[in-house]
Amino acid sequence: MLLKNKVAIITGAASERGIGRATAACFAQHGARVVILDLDKDAAHKAALQLGEDHIGLAVNVTDPDAVQQAVNCVVSKFGRVDILVNNAGITQPVKTLEISVSDYNRILDVNLKGTLLMSQAVIPHMRRQGGGSIICLSSVSAQRGGGIFGGPHYSAAKAGVLGLTKAMAREFGPDQVRINALTPGLIHTDITGGLMQDERRHAIIDGIPLGRLGSATDVANAALFLASDLSSYLTGITLDVNGGMLIH
Repeated sequence: MLLKNKVAIITGAASERGIGRATAACFAQHGARVVILDLDKDAAHKAALQLGEDHIGLAVNVTDPDAVQQAVNCVVSKFGRVDILVNNAGITQPVKTLEISVSDYNRILDVNLKGTLLMSQAVIPHMRRQGGGSIICLSSVSAQRGGGIFGGPHYSAAKAGVLGLTKAMAREFGPDQVRINALTPGLIHTDITGGLMQDERRHAIIDGIPLGRLGSATDVANAALFLASDLSSYLTGITLDVNGGMLIH
């Protein structure tokens, strides 16, 4: 098991068919004790129970510094350490540039980018004290190709910010053996995307993907497993594409 005795926090992981939930299941199968964080307390608790014993679910708003710190303190109090953080919590909005309001901008940037920063700030001191750790930040192919899928320009900007933040933190905390890397999923079939695509659009998108299919949440979870485990022990500051060849660069 690649994550035996590791403690992993995954944000936004209660949604049944989401990337976070698939990552939680994957990590648990590889021996990690998983902490599911989500806005919905009951959903987080239920998701953790379905993973089995030694896993917990907590309610947290990743944009609230005090709530984030309280959640991480709870994890450390229960398990004594934090080895892995997956910054998965995110929201999108399919609007065009001239339709973006200030409140829209703040909401999208706060969850996707500020939430990534706040969660990282909360766990890094613990990782430094214990001699290392792995942080995986979820960005998006939208950040690399300039949108054009479902999220608006503010979503692309937030996810591009995640890439810059990931690289800067990786450089800063590499000497502490805290590895920080980013994943850039392409079009992944989740509850969110499934509700936005009609068959005609789905086929048109698939025609542009060399591997000929949409990605699954498990595809992303497996990539997160690689970055969380010692298989990637000499990788930090990288951007790992999980897009089926949608963007080759």
